[in-house]
Amino acid sequence: MKHSIKTVWKENNIFETDVDGHNIVIDLAKDAGGDDAGPRPKKFVLVAAAGCSGLDVVEIVKKMRIDIKGFNIQIESDVTDEYPKQYTNLKVVYEFEGENLPKEKLERACQLSFDNYCGVLAMYKKAVPVTYEVRIK
Repeated sequence: MKHSIKTVWKENNIFETDVDGHNIVIDLAKDAGGDDAGPRPKKFVLVAAAGCSGLDVVEIVKKMRIDIKGFNIQIESDVTDEYPKQYTNLKVVYEFEGENLPKEKLERACQLSFDNYCGVLAMYKKAVPVTYEVRIK
């Protein structure tokens, strides 16, 4: 299997990429010389990790027959001050909402994604320390 994308410069600092039929626009902030027509590209690293792991967790939770009312993923990361500015770590925070949720099963679902299934996190773990935490509201 092979994945391929093509990113096209539109104008100024605006680029567009078609990903599976969905248009993604990236740009710089106005104070950095952009038009703020889209998010900055570096944060897509975090989006990819959250989306990949989130899809895993939702599927695992469904198989465990756990009725969650809400679920979100927050990723926190430190960025270097010097160039090339890059993430030095990632902390994935899985947050669940619902009544009488089984904490051990939810922790297991997150651990399975984190350790076994999420290819994005597996790749990032080769580059920087990556940790996770499970929270239940």
